[in-house]
Amino acid sequence: TSASLSDVLAQAFAPGTLRHRENIPARSADSIPWPDWVHPAICQAFISRGVSEPWSHQVEAAESIHAGRNTVIATGTASGKSLGMWLTPLTEAVTHPEGVTLYLSPTKALAGDQQVTIDALALPELRTSLYDGDTASDDRLWARKHANTVFTNPDMLHYTVLPHHQRHRRWLRSLRYIIVDEAHHYRGVFGSHVALILRRLLRLANLYGAVPVVIGASATLADPASSFTRLIGCDSTAITRDASPRGSGQFLFWDPLSSATGAQPETGVAETLSQPQQLATQSHKSGISSTTHLLKAITDSGYRSLAFISSRHGSEVVAERVRQSLIEENSSAYAAGATANDTHINGAIASVAAYRGGYLPEERRELERRLRSGELRTVIATNALELGINISGLDVVVIMGWPGTLASLWQQAGRAGRAGQEWAVVFIARDDPLDTYIVHHPQSVFDTQVAAAVISPDNPFVLKAHLCSAAAEAPLTVGDSTWFGDTFHTVVDDLVHQGSLRDRPSGWFWTHRESPSSLVDMRGSGANFRIIDIGTGELIGTTDEAGAHRALHPGAIYMHQGATYHVVELDLEAEAALVESCDPAYATRAHTETDIHILQDTAHHILQRGGRLCTGDVEVRSRVTAFHRLCPRTGKVLSRHSLDLPERVLTTQAVWWCLPEKLFADANITTRRIPGALHAGEHAAIGLLPLFAGCDRWDIGGVSTPWHPDTDSATVFVYDGHTGGAGFSKRGYEQFTDWQQATYETISSCPCTSGCPSCIQSPKCGNGNEPLDKTGALAILRALL
Repeated sequence: TSASLSDVLAQAFAPGTLRHRENIPARSADSIPWPDWVHPAICQAFISRGVSEPWSHQVEAAESIHAGRNTVIATGTASGKSLGMWLTPLTEAVTHPEGVTLYLSPTKALAGDQQVTIDALALPELRTSLYDGDTASDDRLWARKHANTVFTNPDMLHYTVLPHHQRHRRWLRSLRYIIVDEAHHYRGVFGSHVALILRRLLRLANLYGAVPVVIGASATLADPASSFTRLIGCDSTAITRDASPRGSGQFLFWDPLSSATGAQPETGVAETLSQPQQLATQSHKSGISSTTHLLKAITDSGYRSLAFISSRHGSEVVAERVRQSLIEENSSAYAAGATANDTHINGAIASVAAYRGGYLPEERRELERRLRSGELRTVIATNALELGINISGLDVVVIMGWPGTLASLWQQAGRAGRAGQEWAVVFIARDDPLDTYIVHHPQSVFDTQVAAAVISPDNPFVLKAHLCSAAAEAPLTVGDSTWFGDTFHTVVDDLVHQGSLRDRPSGWFWTHRESPSSLVDMRGSGANFRIIDIGTGELIGTTDEAGAHRALHPGAIYMHQGATYHVVELDLEAEAALVESCDPAYATRAHTETDIHILQDTAHHILQRGGRLCTGDVEVRSRVTAFHRLCPRTGKVLSRHSLDLPERVLTTQAVWWCLPEKLFADANITTRRIPGALHAGEHAAIGLLPLFAGCDRWDIGGVSTPWHPDTDSATVFVYDGHTGGAGFSKRGYEQFTDWQQATYETISSCPCTSGCPSCIQSPKCGNGNEPLDKTGALAILRALL
């Protein structure tokens, strides 16, 4: 490319849309000699791959692991954590090849990438195996008999290795090291499940006579020593000083709505990037179109980019639109008689792809191969790739919308500049309350510590299933409370009373013949629904139960890899959606009705300005009752269609606040306006909670009502979207004032008149964002605060 990266980015921004630029300075390296105990063959293997000396933090980590301490390496993305965590296990494999190392990652892609990296060292004593759901039975048999370095994931441990530990006893009795990569990803309900799976693994290893060292790695783990200790249930040491080099870069905050609303950029931003005259009147009014415009410019200029988009549908839409814009440019070139750039443009079109969850294994592997080889220059991904393969040489990372947590933001941003070159990260605000707050308060990113991951391994709904699994693996004893915590005895007593466990003098036994592993819904996804093209019989993807009700109901329009499908039937018993290819002139949106009932108030206090703040256990009942056909360009409702789907029941935790009549009087809110004011405030609060609770917007839900029978007052609920709770609502209870203050600032700073997606409208509202009262919400928040 002839244009500099800064110039390409400058030409993509309309005047007034760049809200902030943070310059990230370069960092020099601090390297030291290889430790004496590292086998010479390993040193030579790394030297031959360009690592003449390790960085000091890599050696510090390796020495800690070599001393037998559980160790977590918490340095930045692309800081060489892999070398630090692998030096000791590799030395063990070379000097004592009978020992076993288990490597765990949240994704198959990352495990596969790590295996490729380790195999490339060509150490003859190393016998590696990828052991996941895609591994053939013959390869699994070889791994059980011969592998000393196994790459797998927590799901495989739970469903295959631990229930059938007799088959894997060679691993367990020879287990020396357990590597837990991307440890920050284990949060919420998923993190709680993984914490208990690790405890079960360590318990079984101990029963087979092994005491493995647990190694963790994360670029964005807050309070790493205590967070990792809570995850693995054992004391650990943290390595936090980053001695790796990094090129200089820039972090840009782009608000596409600024040019449309006339809002002015922050002081000092106007002069940071030049603005070409021909773009002076451009206005990008949505995150999708803004991301498309930016990626097209980057692709056409020859730079490599990776864009993160939260939704599967969004990633498909953007990839298709980037390709389409390049095709249109190609057509224009032909019309003008140009031929020199034909190959360039066609190559650019082929280098654009989406990457998301729900793809079939062979599709995923092919995309990963093309990504590694550099054939793909522009990839639009969900967070399925946030923890995926190790990609080097990226010039730009584009993040469309808040990715859920500050940890995820830095994890995604860290993909840029891996080869030490100049790099850029562009955060594009969507029409969303949290995004609006972030671009107007950049200090919330640069001056804020990453929140500690919220996990609750003592959640009875989570713990019960794992105690059943543990008892099926080996009878539970009194001493197992050291693995499973203070609630162990209470939960075991409940399981005995329910008939799941049988109390005997030698311990507690699992009472049923079938395996209890199916009781665990590790990723909180519910059933796994297949999506089948009835024209070809092809399996085109999968989704969870909630996603099936919401996006695969009869009559829904569904997108997969740029192709559009019409849902003909949703078979709930067979857990399958039958779809047919189509080219519709409309989109669809589901309508959901939700009721909530308080089961237990576990904590509460009176608010300073009146009202009552509570947290506790609730039961949420929801049902998709209809769907709307929408104009895809304007979002206007074209028609409404009724549905008859069953009710879904969720027992979880919530935070709720009860507002007295006096507060509405003080705020001058009439009875007629209360529903819309509460609803608007609920939406904005849900949008802002991820900033305080370390969750994703889709991890939580909400209900508001002008009168609730359990509280006898107007009440707003925000609840965890996972059975038994995930700790997010409790974090909202603890930080209520700061949370609501940020909610107020977001709504009040939005220049719209009556409410928009940037402040009070929600993309997940089951009532179509009706009714909403922006000024009423502000008045209530003023009175409350």
